[in-house]
Amino acid sequence: MKYQSEFLNIMEERGFIHQCTNFEELDKLLKTETVTAYCGVEPTGMSMHIGHLIPYIMMRWFQKCGHKPIILVGGCTAKIGDPKADGETRKMLTTAEIELNVKSLKKSFEQFFNFGDGATDAIMVDNSDWLEKLNYIEFLREYGQHFTINRMLTMDSVKQRLDRESPLTFLEFNYMILQGYDFLELYRRHNCRLQMSGADQWGNMIQGIELGRRTERTDLFGLTAPLLTTSSGKKMGKTEDGAIWLNPDMCSPYDYYQYWRNTEDSDVSKLLKLFTELPMTEISKLEALEGAEINEAKKILAFEATKICHGENLARQAAETAKKTFEQGNAQDADLPSISITMSKLEVGVPAFILLKEVGLATSNGEARRLIKGGGARINDEKISSDEQSITPADIQNNNTIKLSAGKKKHALVKVT
Repeated sequence: MKYQSEFLNIMEERGFIHQCTNFEELDKLLKTETVTAYCGVEPTGMSMHIGHLIPYIMMRWFQKCGHKPIILVGGCTAKIGDPKADGETRKMLTTAEIELNVKSLKKSFEQFFNFGDGATDAIMVDNSDWLEKLNYIEFLREYGQHFTINRMLTMDSVKQRLDRESPLTFLEFNYMILQGYDFLELYRRHNCRLQMSGADQWGNMIQGIELGRRTERTDLFGLTAPLLTTSSGKKMGKTEDGAIWLNPDMCSPYDYYQYWRNTEDSDVSKLLKLFTELPMTEISKLEALEGAEINEAKKILAFEATKICHGENLARQAAETAKKTFEQGNAQDADLPSISITMSKLEVGVPAFILLKEVGLATSNGEARRLIKGGGARINDEKISSDEQSITPADIQNNNTIKLSAGKKKHALVKVT
């Protein structure tokens, strides 16, 4: 489908669109005005991971097309938690934990958007600014009449919980009312007309759009992206070792790069469109690569995706480290994850499983032992034969380092001081 607006054409061409409340009217609005849109994030953790990223890349394109993005941080709704379809109730966070998470998340967003006071500069707002000031009875009296239990029970996030007979608290049930009110408040404060999100937020989004129509007699819009999985059915951003976080202190730029470098062949085309800003003409050329040549497309995907998240310099460092490690057989690079150990400690002998855990190649001593027993742990590219094996000065290579590996793709250094 061909749209009038540059933004919707880009979204369509690159595969971002799942649902929209009114394509025709939104298209006209985007063509004729500078539009303000928002995407919300709940500060339930220190960082987002790759699986959260699609709506924010949409917002990044939105800004590039001359519109204004708002990042809404749910400092207040995080105290409640949205109902999860998997049946788990979210952990209740303290105010101090939420504030710490907000600060950490803001650092990530500063890499993705241009913030400032200009007409199309991004801003970050916190729904605590209005939700914490609400009088409960007045709120129910004014807005409760616009939400029906009948409609709310049809929302997927609620329906799936009820179908599984999983507990759904009144606290969680209130979440969609508060999210709907957020949209109304953003319209009143910032003339925000559009909300973007993943497909799982469609029901909550509709509540806000209906509330705007009933209380302000205005047309608000919703646009969702598909929830992504890999060709093998895995969730994007998840690995056997855990989530691929956006914050560099939780996932190094090198590990972030390697996640994209190890993309399944059948996913390369889709991910180039979604997670890079390469022109479609260049992506078309990369899509045509076959056999071993597809590895070149994976390197470009890894570099471009890492550049958006961590900047060009760190992306180049990660690419160079990967090249030295895998193509030149040289893992003695400072950019690999590393720890330091004293020679005196090494002379006594340190169990290999302990160093595997300390350097981050395993999350526990038990996992490290299992890695060794399964044949996946190596010292200087040599298999560790037993989980009782110790690392000694005899294992030191050039530059006073010892290379540890978990499988073929995860490496780290132990630096001897």
